[in-house]
Amino acid sequence: MSDMQALVEEKTKLINQMLEMQKKFMDADQGDGIAPESYFAGDEGDFVGSYKEKYDKLATRLVDLAHQIVGSKR
Repeated sequence: MSDMQALVEEKTKLINQMLEMQKKFMDADQGDGIAPESYFAGDEGDFVGSYKEKYDKLATRLVDLAHQIVGSKR
């Protein structure tokens, strides 16, 4: 497998992971609801706080991968 293929595979896995996270977030919001206070000031230990931190890391990695794949700089 080439380096480019590995990057594209990682990007695809990240996208799928992020979509699954979004689905879980929407399910939680539509189920019990997510209070605005929890979203904007959630603790890292609760669902929303850990979601935001993890999603942010995944999104940042996704952007970095996209730049590597096309050969551009961030």
